[in-house]
Amino acid sequence: MNRHYVRSLAKLSAAVEVFNGEELSFVITLGDIIDRDFESFDDILPVYDRLRHENFFLLGNHDFSVAADRLADVAARVGLASTYYSFARQGWRFIVLDGNEVSTFGPPEGHPYRDIAARRLAELRAAGAVNAQEWNAMPSDEQVAWLSDQINKARAAGERVIVMNHFPVYPPSAHDSWDRERIITLLTAHEHVAAYFSGHNHAGNFGTLEGCHFLNFKGMVDTETENTFAIVEIWADRIEVHGFGREDSRTLKLR
Repeated sequence: MNRHYVRSLAKLSAAVEVFNGEELSFVITLGDIIDRDFESFDDILPVYDRLRHENFFLLGNHDFSVAADRLADVAARVGLASTYYSFARQGWRFIVLDGNEVSTFGPPEGHPYRDIAARRLAELRAAGAVNAQEWNAMPSDEQVAWLSDQINKARAAGERVIVMNHFPVYPPSAHDSWDRERIITLLTAHEHVAAYFSGHNHAGNFGTLEGCHFLNFKGMVDTETENTFAIVEIWADRIEVHGFGREDSRTLKLR
């Protein structure tokens, strides 16, 4: 697929070196830490150990390209007690989603979410949806209810919100979450929700809808030598994205 996976070790090391030269609140990877094989974590995770900052992960579809008997071990291998969670920093709440929860690849064999995923995929295919792809997925109804509750709690606490997920939802693309519409509706309904950051679509994407910014960061594996990562600065009136390599720099005005 014209991807240069082995180059990612050096590219990630270069990103870590840049990050370690900055005063950052935290670092997060938006999924696809590996491509396949559980043993691949043994190669990539030691690079993250060089970070001097707090480090967070969320999981992507490729992180579940492991043997069936290792699916249940993926989250713990990257230090996640829960595959979705939130944390607060200086008046902001960062909500981290598990976009793989209802999928044909993430849940253990025989899990009910696999059946729900198969039905949802069939519905989307019947409707001719562009994101009716088996490499996509969606959060469960329970997780979306949790997301809504987190957004409401953030408002009550006077916090602004950034949501992060592996799967994009806007602008429309073949890589979007299967429930893109309900996530968009939820996020745009709340003025204190500032942005939604995602990965998955290696080409990247960006759009603003009703004042909420949807930024899909680019993939590191798609070029032989050029890197791509970003440092994000959050201000009272804007978010500054400082892109490195192929990643674009942007100023996102806050509503």
